[in-house]
Amino acid sequence: MINVRHIAAGLLLAGVACAIGCGKSETTPIAQTEDIDRGPERIGSAMQNDPNPTVTLRTKFGTVKLRLNAEKAPITVDNFLSQVAAGFYDDTIFHQVEEGYVLLGGGYYADLTEKPSRYSITNEANNGLSNRRGTIAMARPLDGIESSTGQFFINLSDNEELDHRGLSAEHYGFCVFGEVIEGMDVIDRISKVKTREEGDLTHLPVETVLIESATRLR
Repeated sequence: MINVRHIAAGLLLAGVACAIGCGKSETTPIAQTEDIDRGPERIGSAMQNDPNPTVTLRTKFGTVKLRLNAEKAPITVDNFLSQVAAGFYDDTIFHQVEEGYVLLGGGYYADLTEKPSRYSITNEANNGLSNRRGTIAMARPLDGIESSTGQFFINLSDNEELDHRGLSAEHYGFCVFGEVIEGMDVIDRISKVKTREEGDLTHLPVETVLIESATRLR
């Protein structure tokens, strides 16, 4: 289950208050995942030797185009593209929306059923890319460096506190692997939706923000 609020006992299932540096927000885009075996990391199996593949997210609010950076984050990009190809993100939602901070998605259906995760991947946060406005990065549990699976977030402002800052799990950072090149106005509209708290989801949009499809363009 993925969420972004407060320090939880045991596994860090929600976001942490100032756990990786107090920045613009008290929360951190963290994912909770079960213990999942690391899967095969065959770089290039989905990238097809394209250093900057593009993907469109068709949402209820409009279409967003992403340019991915396979040079800086090859494992992460390959993982994301393989899940796009498998239709993993189709009919999922942005389940955490915090204006001025992040949109978190890719892990729940509209009925709030959690989408089963697959294997975790290597954390490439130490790649020189920063969590700046408009970038896309992988979510993960704060207590697991290499625990990202499929959930991702889009930065709504410059969130350098989420960058790689050390070797501990708390400071390792969140891997940026691309950026929005079209549709940032759509992202900003989504960021302004009203939210509510339901269970572990503390910034769940009142109006469902559906990712209707994710499609690779090239």
